[in-house]
Amino acid sequence: MATTQFKPNSSSTSDISRYLIVRPQNGGITDLVRFLVSTDKASAAKFIETSDSGTYAAAELLGGDDGGITPDHRWVIFVSIIVRKIISVFGKPMEWSGCLFEFFLNFMSDNGGMLGLLWNLLHGKVVMPHRGSETFISAIGHLDRRIDLYTNNSLVEGISESALGGKGLQSESGNRVLMDLCMMASKLAYENAKVVSNVMHFVDFYDCWNDLFAIGNLIDYQKDMSTQVFILCDKPKDANLILISFRGTEPFDADDWSTDFDYSWYEIPRLGKVHMGFLEALGLGNRANASTFQSLLQVNDTRFTSSNASTSEGSFTESKAEKIGRDRSSDGNKLIPDMVEMTAYYAVRSKLKSLLNEHKTAKFIVTGHSLGGALAILFPTVLVLHEEREIMQRLLGVYTYGQPRVGNRQLGRFMEDHLDLPVPKYFRVVYCNDLVPRLPYDDKTFLYKHFGECLYYNSLYIEQKVDEEPNRNYFGILYLIPEYINAVWELIRSLIMGYTHGPEYKEGWLSVGLRVVGLAIPGISAHSPTNYVNSVRLGRDRAIPMATL
Repeated sequence: MATTQFKPNSSSTSDISRYLIVRPQNGGITDLVRFLVSTDKASAAKFIETSDSGTYAAAELLGGDDGGITPDHRWVIFVSIIVRKIISVFGKPMEWSGCLFEFFLNFMSDNGGMLGLLWNLLHGKVVMPHRGSETFISAIGHLDRRIDLYTNNSLVEGISESALGGKGLQSESGNRVLMDLCMMASKLAYENAKVVSNVMHFVDFYDCWNDLFAIGNLIDYQKDMSTQVFILCDKPKDANLILISFRGTEPFDADDWSTDFDYSWYEIPRLGKVHMGFLEALGLGNRANASTFQSLLQVNDTRFTSSNASTSEGSFTESKAEKIGRDRSSDGNKLIPDMVEMTAYYAVRSKLKSLLNEHKTAKFIVTGHSLGGALAILFPTVLVLHEEREIMQRLLGVYTYGQPRVGNRQLGRFMEDHLDLPVPKYFRVVYCNDLVPRLPYDDKTFLYKHFGECLYYNSLYIEQKVDEEPNRNYFGILYLIPEYINAVWELIRSLIMGYTHGPEYKEGWLSVGLRVVGLAIPGISAHSPTNYVNSVRLGRDRAIPMATL
């Protein structure tokens, strides 16, 4: 029986929370240019807020060795601010155009295309789509209309074998059954609750607040409900598998894209630095009041012991984190009673405990595409932090697709200790030139690092197990020409897939149109879920090094 302990650090500074917040809205273009060319730390004040510029040198918080900001690091923050400023300007137009575009897609689909629409017009039977209905499909769903979670028959066989005491489903590298299931569930997470509820044995759908603020000693929530996640089981009784799927980056959601390009982080004492925007998406704090992160994440006398033995059939008990949450008023912030129903992390954790109690032999798996992948790996990370030993012993695996970086190397090493024994449980799938897994920027002096086993697929759907995908920051000069050559090949491939691999792989006009966009920005079209579904179903191993193409 392997055991891993997470012990408190005796250093007093290790318990002090630190953070860095990039605020693109706090200055204009002139301030931004001054920030880029200036060499002193004061020039960063307009855009960068740190936890303590006195106790902790800017060299540690911002990357410089002499109390300043390194030129490379300054350039990355500059680009991040520019991109987020542009996104904020086009935020509302993106939202409005997205609504109109999805209405148009469903309007045409519901009426059977152009010919069907003309027929319905002539006969007065035009069908009007209704957002939120079981027939209203998202733009992502129209990109790839495949939706059946049971397309691969081995999924049913694997779950049945598990129920009979055989080997069944195992979270192992290259397990196509789980990879197929998780990818389809990740794509399904973009749909509304009524669409999701028609697939498999649906349990629950959550549309959660992700922006909280503090008033006095109470933590409350405001803004839109923008973090979506659903839970399903392989069968309604005596389930063997529980699946949790987080929704990814919406194509027309400016907040989602801004989060992907955000450079802000919060350091959890003795664990590591975590992307602040992803913590907010789970409802675990708000940069407007950084103390909310400490209230929701810090656990006194933190110790975590993971055992490989199976849990007993006893019910789950209240964790230390929950007790601290209830009694946080002595620390200045108190969690309100409805917390469980309001944020993704607490809502999912509460339901998961209930399901694990109900299905005594079941294990659970967490998945997500894009932003959803980041939330999928952070969910068990916080479970570890909150000492949820019994839950973590029932974790079968975490599969993410096109996931951005979530934290620094220290966080990665900590989670690898808890997810790699006795066998790896975390698998990060990356397709070719996908831009999102290369964000936020990473270099030897920057803090955002991937961890876990990477299953990388090139545009021929050949799989290779690597520590890091090629061209890890996307903007590598040596990869520029191959990226555009590859984009041309992907466009050609989209036109012939239906003939070479069967009707299931035929791409519609919307997917082909995205390939055309990819001729200008290859990393955007490569992020399409279509590429990940095809990679999982058509992928094959290759043991020798390969090029991007």
